Amino acid sequence: MSKAQEKSKLRNDIILLATIIVVAVVGLLIFNGTKEQGSTVVVLIDGVETARYSITENIEKVIETENGKNTLVIKDGKVSIKSADCPDLVCAKHRAISQDGETIVCLPHKLVIEISSETNDGLDMVV
Repeated sequence: MSKAQEKSKLRNDIILLATIIVVAVVGLLIFNGTKEQGSTVVVLIDGVETARYSITENIEKVIETENGKNTLVIKDGKVSIKSADCPDLVCAKHRAISQDGETIVCLPHKLVIEISSETNDGLDMVV
């Protein structure tokens, strides 16, 4: 292969890589830009909903499970775990969440904190 062909192949590879990166970034921006602000914080322990809070109220609540404790903080429309007594503290290190569908999970305590845009007012129940 001549040097001209090698340069052409390298240039084409760079163009392809740049195109893939641009498409990925644009897709990520579109995906993250279409999320809506959540309105409800749903607390699930071992897959069972145990509490719902409005994301607009500022509270600090200790959530006790049979496996340990987590301190849930809702402040200024953002939700986080302030502290936990689990060994890895992944949940406490997680960034604050606020958009519909985002979650914070504490696997050792079987705890899931989820943001939802739905309010459970009882009108959607099937009898």
